Amino acid sequence: MVSERSLEVLKAIVRDYVASREPVGSKTIVERHAFGVSAATIRNDMALLEDEQLIVAPHTSSGRVPTDKGYRLFVDHLAAARPLTSAQRHAIETFLGAPNDLDEVLGRTVRLLSQLTNQVALVQYPSMVRARVQHVELVRLGDARLMVVLITDTARVEQRVVETDVALDEPLLTELRTVLNGAAVGLLLQDVPTALRAVPQQPGPTPRRSAGSSWRPSSSRSRRTGRTAW
Repeated sequence: MVSERSLEVLKAIVRDYVASREPVGSKTIVERHAFGVSAATIRNDMALLEDEQLIVAPHTSSGRVPTDKGYRLFVDHLAAARPLTSAQRHAIETFLGAPNDLDEVLGRTVRLLSQLTNQVALVQYPSMVRARVQHVELVRLGDARLMVVLITDTARVEQRVVETDVALDEPLLTELRTVLNGAAVGLLLQDVPTALRAVPQQPGPTPRRSAGSSWRPSSSRSRRTGRTAW
């Protein structure tokens, strides 16, 4: 069982190691922090932390460095989170509220994080190569206008507003929803276009439609939200 003082020693080790990038020894802790105990007592606390796999010695007779488990404990329970001031909050909202493009929002976020922490900040888009279709939803927006919502198994949501040459009604939407989900669900995103192109040739009941029109959605006008083409 790790004592409260041992946890304070862990906090000191994490902070000193992050600041210096050098292993932290008991003598350094006694000199830099007011624990009011001897270096031998601090060594006992460090031994307990090492037994709990919260710190480790990178070399024989060296100081100690935090382990991944030690960092996690520090972040979850020991680090004091300071609330933002009203000025800081306003500055962040203004900085992130201006752009409309996803790329610009992410770029601004990375720059802001780097400035606040004085550390290198990186952003990585989620990979869509292995994403599979989980569900396709159709929402009627007008007589010949609908929103197509695609949800992947990676929790990514893509939307398109599509204009068709079909008189849309709920029975037709229900049928189209069934056909699209039957053709696309479970497929990799890269395989969906080929599957959808085969939909008109699949057997099944003839959809209800206005005279002289096709029930297949037209791509004459669409609005993108997101980055993935489908």
